[in-house]
Amino acid sequence: MKIEKIFIEEEARNGEIALSLPKRFPKAQVVYIDNHANIWGRVKKPYLHKRDSLNLFIAHKKGSLVKEAPDAYGISGEPHYYFIHAYNCIYECDYCYLQGYFNSPDLVLFVNHQEIMASMQEIADKTTGNLWFHAGEFSDSLALTHLTNELSFYHDFAKRNSKCFIELRTKSANIKELMKLDPLPNFITSFSLSPKNKIKSHDLKTPSLAARLKAIEKLYKAGHPIGLHFDPVIHTDQFEEEYQELINEVSKIIPLNKVEYISIGVVRFTKDVYSQVKKNYPKTTYFHSELTKGEDGKIRYPRPMRHWILGKIKDMCLKAGAIEKTVYLCMEE
Repeated sequence: MKIEKIFIEEEARNGEIALSLPKRFPKAQVVYIDNHANIWGRVKKPYLHKRDSLNLFIAHKKGSLVKEAPDAYGISGEPHYYFIHAYNCIYECDYCYLQGYFNSPDLVLFVNHQEIMASMQEIADKTTGNLWFHAGEFSDSLALTHLTNELSFYHDFAKRNSKCFIELRTKSANIKELMKLDPLPNFITSFSLSPKNKIKSHDLKTPSLAARLKAIEKLYKAGHPIGLHFDPVIHTDQFEEEYQELINEVSKIIPLNKVEYISIGVVRFTKDVYSQVKKNYPKTTYFHSELTKGEDGKIRYPRPMRHWILGKIKDMCLKAGAIEKTVYLCMEE
C-alpha cells in the first residue's frame, strides 16, 4: 500500500495513531488540517487511482457515529446497528459499492473511539435484550488493525456489555491483533467467502481463499466465535459445483453447526454503483447475466432466479450440518 500524503486533523494530532502512522510511511508527506471533510471527497477522484497511491486521513468522526442497519442486515428478531470507524478499503473488489458511494477512494481512519462507544452505550442502555453492532460497513474490519489498534477498545466494550454483540466483517486474513485478545462469545469475526476462482477474478488484492480459511481455523481453534458470509454470490453455470466445493472446504476446518451464523446474498448494486462498475470494470461477468431493478431500487438477478440460487446454497449449508435458524438471506426484499 503506497501512501502519498497523510492528512491529520488538529484535533487528532496528539493521539497514538497520528504519532505512529507517519513513522510507518516515512515517504508520505504529513499535512495538518482543521477538518478532513474540507478536503476528502470534495473533488471527484477516480476509484481506480487507488491502484497507484492513496492519501490517508486521520480524523474525528462527526455527526452520526452509530446508525441503524437496514432490514435483512443480520439475523432477524434483534436490533442491528453499525458503527463507523473508517471510510474506504485497501482492497479492490470489482463489485464494491464504495466506488459509487464516496467521491474518493482515499482512506479515512476515525480515532475518536471513546465517543463512538459512548453512542453505542447510549443505544445499549435504552435497549432491552440483545442487540448488534457491526463494523465493516464502510471499510474492512481487520485489514488495517495492525496499524490502527482499535480492536481492544471494542473488545472491552463487548466485555462490559454481554447483551451487545460486536461483529467484525472482513475479507482479510490479518488476525494478528485479534489473536492477542481473549475470546468472547459476543465478539464475533465474520468472514466473507467466495469460491477461489471468484476471489481471484473479482476480489482483487484480497487474501486468497486458502489464507482466509487458515485465519478462520486459527481463530476457531483459539476459541473465537466465527460467522460466515457467502456474499456476494455471482451466478455462473458452475455455481453449484463451486459452492459445494467451498462449503466442503469450510467444513474441514470448522463444523457448520459451530458457526454463529451464515448469511447468503447475491451480487447487487444501487444505480450509482452499477454505473461505476460498468465504467471501471467493463469486462466483468456480471453483465453477461440478466439483471433487473427491484422494488427496493437495487439492481440484481430477478427474484425467482436469485431465490433459486440462494435456496440451493442454503440447502448445501444445511446438508453440511448448519443449524437452520442460523442461516439467513442477506438484503432480500
